[in-house]
Amino acid sequence: MEIVIVCLVACVVGLAAVLFTNHIATKNGYEKGVQDGIQQRKQQAEAEIGSAEKEAARVIHDAKKEAEQQKKSALVEAKGEIYKLRSEAEKEIKDQRSEISRLERRVQQKEESLDKKLDNLERKEEGVARKQKNVEETLAEAEAIKKSQMEVLERISEFTREQAKEYILQNLENELTHEKAMKVTQYEQQIKDECEEKARNYISLAIAKCASDQVSETAVSVVPLPNDEMKGRIIGREGRNIRTLETLTGVDLIIDDTPEAITLSCFDHVRREVARIALEKLIADGRIHPTKIEEMVEKAKKEVEHRIRQEGERAVLETNVHGINNEMIKLLGRLYYRTSYRQNVLNHSIEVAKLCGILASELGLDANLARRAGLLHDIGKALTAEIEGSHVQIGVDVCKKYNENPEVIHAVEAHHNDIEPRTAIACIVQAADAISAARPAARSENYENYIKRLQKLESICSSYDGVEKCYALQAGREIRVMVVPEKINDEKMVLIARQIAKQIETEMDYPGQIKINLIRESRVVDYAK
Repeated sequence: MEIVIVCLVACVVGLAAVLFTNHIATKNGYEKGVQDGIQQRKQQAEAEIGSAEKEAARVIHDAKKEAEQQKKSALVEAKGEIYKLRSEAEKEIKDQRSEISRLERRVQQKEESLDKKLDNLERKEEGVARKQKNVEETLAEAEAIKKSQMEVLERISEFTREQAKEYILQNLENELTHEKAMKVTQYEQQIKDECEEKARNYISLAIAKCASDQVSETAVSVVPLPNDEMKGRIIGREGRNIRTLETLTGVDLIIDDTPEAITLSCFDHVRREVARIALEKLIADGRIHPTKIEEMVEKAKKEVEHRIRQEGERAVLETNVHGINNEMIKLLGRLYYRTSYRQNVLNHSIEVAKLCGILASELGLDANLARRAGLLHDIGKALTAEIEGSHVQIGVDVCKKYNENPEVIHAVEAHHNDIEPRTAIACIVQAADAISAARPAARSENYENYIKRLQKLESICSSYDGVEKCYALQAGREIRVMVVPEKINDEKMVLIARQIAKQIETEMDYPGQIKINLIRESRVVDYAK
């Protein structure tokens, strides 16, 4: 096609040349010479056109021939491509047919396998049905045998079915009681093995490091007199001196037949101490009259306030607790003149602070914070005579007022279980408070409360079935319980001891711990005649 286009372009060019030549010849025809040239050129152009036409014919012929050849080659290539595609398609169809055949064989094999499994399952079902039938027959025979055996057993043992059932259940209950007692004993022993040694070490170490002396204080103070004549001078004319002293101090002066002594009675230790110091100063001075009494009472108050300040600073230095507000130091000093069950509260607080520091150090906690909480745990007792409410709530309010550490406030609030302790420091303060209060000679109880506590202890133990006698010993720290051996065996003793301990923990308040000692004894008595 390209050759044909070239030929056509050549023809067009030739025609254009001829036309141009004719135009020139026409224009210049009047000149002969020019005409001859034109004629010559015309002939030359015609010759060139002729040769161009021949060349164009040849080119066209060659182009047609080449196009024919290209057509034939294109047909050959197309046939080859068609053959190739057909071969590939046939091959693919063949592969698909083989895959389909393979899948058909697999499906057929699976169908055959399923048929075999169904046959096996049917045979197994038949076998199970036969076995079930045999089992039912066997059970029927066993039931008949069991029935006959039960009849024989009832005839031999002379027990009815219900009596035998009750006998078996009774034996089972005894076995279960034994198992339960063994489990309780096992768990208790496991807990003791894991905890007792470490707890003993911690507590013994804390007590050994803090074995401070305890001074039993009372609600009265005795002031010695140089002679009995001093009693009349203290009473004064018509009792004016003694009335003035009692009015200024709020203390009762008991002047009885005790030789050379006067008794001061007051529940407030601070007021009693002011009165004692003032009276001693008056006796030493010898001048006893209302004006002098007022002067000595004021001096005594200043001395007591100074002593309170000194005792508060001593407590802070002794426990190594720093940064306490000055007003709280004064409140700590007031605890020196406050007792709880005849135990000095300031000494108790110092002891608790030391115990808390020791226990916290052993447990890897903040010893400084623990000592601070222990020292301040009873701070509210310094104000119980002035403010209504429990010493716990008063202590919490005081600590909040002077911006104490929140953990210290929580320990103060939780040391008597008014709230549930949430920190380890609070638990340590509880333990240290119990150790300080419960150890021997630390505290003494009111006689009536003591008697009631022992009676309550014995009544709890006597309420259990099978208890013959019980005695509270060691000031209520041990209860000895004698049980009836025919009603309570060795296994039940463990359970009853545990139940008694739980009931005592729930219903009673007591210092330290109480040992429950159960005794089971069998005796046989006979006489030789």
